[in-house]
Amino acid sequence: MITDLEQIIMTAGDLPTIPVVATKVMQLMEDENSTADDLARVVSSDPAVAARVLKISNSSFYGAQRQIQTLPHAIMMLGFVTLKSVVVTASVKQVYHPYGLTEKLLWEHSFGAGLAARLIAQELRQINPDEAFLGGLFHDIGKQIMNYLDKDKFQEVMQICYNEKIPFETAERMLFPYTHEEAGALVLKKWNFPEQMIKAVMAHHDLDLADDEDPYLINLSNVVSLSSLFCHRYGIGTLVAEEDLDVAASAPAVRLGLNEERIATLLERFIETYTKDQSFFS
Repeated sequence: MITDLEQIIMTAGDLPTIPVVATKVMQLMEDENSTADDLARVVSSDPAVAARVLKISNSSFYGAQRQIQTLPHAIMMLGFVTLKSVVVTASVKQVYHPYGLTEKLLWEHSFGAGLAARLIAQELRQINPDEAFLGGLFHDIGKQIMNYLDKDKFQEVMQICYNEKIPFETAERMLFPYTHEEAGALVLKKWNFPEQMIKAVMAHHDLDLADDEDPYLINLSNVVSLSSLFCHRYGIGTLVAEEDLDVAASAPAVRLGLNEERIATLLERFIETYTKDQSFFS
């Protein structure tokens, strides 16, 4: 079925997509001659994205000490690499429209995981925090694609999850011939994201990576997986908090070498950041 799904995603002209401005920004990031003014001009071409970039830039998450009012100032304060993740975040929000309860939950879980992944990466200092953020942001993008392709069936999966108290991964296999990891990986491929990001999204549940895989990818996949558990622990995007979830004993936490004390500190920092900055990402 993966071949059929790939054909649907790669050829469907009406699937959600990120705005052209995000693609152009990612291209500029690869050009060593690009300037802050070049980036500002590209972002300014989409007023909605520009406004959201400024809003996100002023969140405490990005350490703004005083209000950022212009795009060049935002670029100067954030830096080119961080700007990329901010622009992508500002752009991908439109993928979740129309914005009903399902889309709201999916978005909250996605940006919550992004926040968690960045905090975890900052603690570990083994992978780029902005890349970790995007991995968290996109880890469940496949769910929104499934919701878009067959909304009724996706709603049925959600009902099964909440009524029968079973994991989404189990419920989706009951009704869909493919998983949200497969759908997410394929749509990121269509959007021309790096192979490493695609692999991390594909592996974020089972963490099925070869022993000789790139250590950076292994760490990225574990951080993304752990970021999702942070959200489940507090019920972010899932309605019900899993208060008994032992995050420190989870596979990704163990593989990353994060003990109970460090996990407790990160969880506290995460929920504080999420609560404080939720409005900036909504």
